[in-house]
Amino acid sequence: MNAQQPNVLKRRVIALIVAALVFGLDQWVKMLMLGHFALPDVGQIPLLPFFNLTWTENYGVSLGMLTAQSVEMRYLLVALTSLISLVVFVWMLREKSWPELLGLAFVLGGAIGNIRDRFTRGYVIDYADFHIGDFRPFLIFNIADAAITIGVLIILARSLFSREKPKPETEQAAPES
Repeated sequence: MNAQQPNVLKRRVIALIVAALVFGLDQWVKMLMLGHFALPDVGQIPLLPFFNLTWTENYGVSLGMLTAQSVEMRYLLVALTSLISLVVFVWMLREKSWPELLGLAFVLGGAIGNIRDRFTRGYVIDYADFHIGDFRPFLIFNIADAAITIGVLIILARSLFSREKPKPETEQAAPES
């Protein structure tokens, strides 16, 4: 066994734990919105001059696209997002780099949180409402959405700003004569 393999396995296990923590935090906060804050009943709770808790039922995916207008469409979205989550999970099982594993963990944990909502309720619970007066630079979102966004940004930043270092000349293939 390669000496590097236990470290890679450990990173993957930690990444799966991070994904589970993201999922758990997302679901816990959504339960607070439903229970303690009774957000569906009150509609909105102003907390700061730039942040409210605002009840929103999101029947679509990113930016409200692919809105599920029927039960069939709802389960099609569940299937599609589950397939994407499976791809992310398989990617995690193959990935070795910690930053990419962390980004994938955020994406996976957030995706599973939103999939659970859509499967059990028919919509995703959104509540985080940042604003500057009437201007809202973001759609109303939740922890799962934030985790997915952060994860994608980590993966994009790594792919854009980290480059493979050239191998030393001794490792490069010798020219054939």
